[in-house]
Amino acid sequence: MSRAVVLLSGGLDSTTTLAVARRDGHTPYAMTFRYGQRHAIEVDAARRVAGAAKVADHVIVDIDLRTFGGSALTGNANIPKDRSAESMSSGVPITYVPARNTIFLSFALAWAEVLDAGDIYIGVNALDYSGYPDCRPEFIAAYQRMADLATRAGVEGKGPHIRSPLIDMTKAEIIRLGQSLGVDYSLTTSCYDPDSHGRACGRCDSCKLRLKGFSEAGVSDPIRYVGDGP
Repeated sequence: MSRAVVLLSGGLDSTTTLAVARRDGHTPYAMTFRYGQRHAIEVDAARRVAGAAKVADHVIVDIDLRTFGGSALTGNANIPKDRSAESMSSGVPITYVPARNTIFLSFALAWAEVLDAGDIYIGVNALDYSGYPDCRPEFIAAYQRMADLATRAGVEGKGPHIRSPLIDMTKAEIIRLGQSLGVDYSLTTSCYDPDSHGRACGRCDSCKLRLKGFSEAGVSDPIRYVGDGP
């Protein structure tokens, strides 16, 4: 089986992407980032997911994007809550982390070259997303061109392909796909502002998009939300 590096946040999309990489016949190597995010419980979720998936290796990379700030996820600004679908789909929200996917893909590209991995999987999505510019097909295509120029493997014509299998899917479609692949979504987390018990707030953009997806898929979200009890 060929090797693939999978960017794994512990969220719904990246967990589904990991399952897709395995479905595609790859041996997955998972990469997670602890980057100073206030919702760092996602790192624990990524560990659970990687363990359940029995990945070949799971590395957790420590970088501190709080050095730059510029995002509610790496600073003290309030996380937006209770926004309408229209608000979430217009403009770039304060939860955008500057150049995050560019940074993450650069680490994945380096590891892929070391592993001689032919593919890098990233769970970006251009439909049910919160207006992030680095989740669009144009970004992935541009990064692929850069990767082909930036590495020895790329120059030799055998650099890794950047795979974004969920990019044109709705959250409901992603959830249905994950279910067909046996994904256990109870292991995941999506909330930007969980409480001290790890329960999702149910009100941030990420929670609302997740809940909308499960509702449209006709299944219950298995994670805990504030108000569900201890």
